[in-house]
Amino acid sequence: MELRHLRCFLAVAEELHFARAAERLHIEQSPLSRTIKELEEDLGEQLFVRTSRSTRMTRAGKLFFEHVPRIFSALQQARDSVKAAANGFHSQLRIALSDGITPSRLPTLLALCRQEEPEVEIRLFEVPLWQQIKGLHDDLYDVGFAQSDEAGDGLVAEAVWSDALMVAVPARHPLLRYKRIPLEELLRYPLVLCDPQVCEGHARQVDRVLRRVDMEPLVAERVASTDLMMALVSAGFALGLAGAPHIVGNREPGVVARPLAGRSPLLTTYLLRRESEASEVLSRFIERVQAIESPEGSRASPPLEPDPQEEVEP
Repeated sequence: MELRHLRCFLAVAEELHFARAAERLHIEQSPLSRTIKELEEDLGEQLFVRTSRSTRMTRAGKLFFEHVPRIFSALQQARDSVKAAANGFHSQLRIALSDGITPSRLPTLLALCRQEEPEVEIRLFEVPLWQQIKGLHDDLYDVGFAQSDEAGDGLVAEAVWSDALMVAVPARHPLLRYKRIPLEELLRYPLVLCDPQVCEGHARQVDRVLRRVDMEPLVAERVASTDLMMALVSAGFALGLAGAPHIVGNREPGVVARPLAGRSPLLTTYLLRRESEASEVLSRFIERVQAIESPEGSRASPPLEPDPQEEVEP
């Protein structure tokens, strides 16, 4: 088995069309078909079922497809490590970021790493949560950040940062009469929330808050980032729910931050790593993560944003 076999397999598996896969690889269909046949003979299993109308993976093909991308990821990381060494870096730290939302303290953390250990190359990977968990097990990443603590066996999930969960409200919205918005009132209006397929942990934490009252939320839109959420809120499409720093720090005009009534719920960011003993580089990194304290107001309700209407406590 050679890398060319794996490249051809990956192209066909992703395209599920031999002609498009051949075009993507810049080869003819005949050599592509021969390469796939060689791979199947080497494995002793049929990987694809091909008819005049369609191409689909067999069960063996689907299982093989779970492993092949990791081979290319490991190969690319090996290349990157060589380049890093050539550029003067002594070691590398591979950090996975999940849930589609950049941790609010990440810029501070990266600046601290660069200041204290400039010889360590930091590489960031934005991946779905399931891919982060798999990558940590497969040693594709050294550490990860997510808003979920459901890491499974062999991994440690440690709560490291918390931000107040707040409501993003369009300017001149009726709910701005509240300094703190009751959850029952919030659920009377359409919401724009993060897509659980992209932001699994974040969506799960928000859903737990919404389920505190016996009302079904009216979800107008699911988005993959808080940037799009704030754009929709600014346009008046719906209300949003996100961490305080992501609302207060957004660039969209006409978005006002309001805390929920009662005890302000928190969105927690977790650090994920393998249970095995951490390297010296990773241990120092974790110490920096733990040393970065929450900005003022993150663990409580942050200062309210000014808005054009008079603020009244009903």
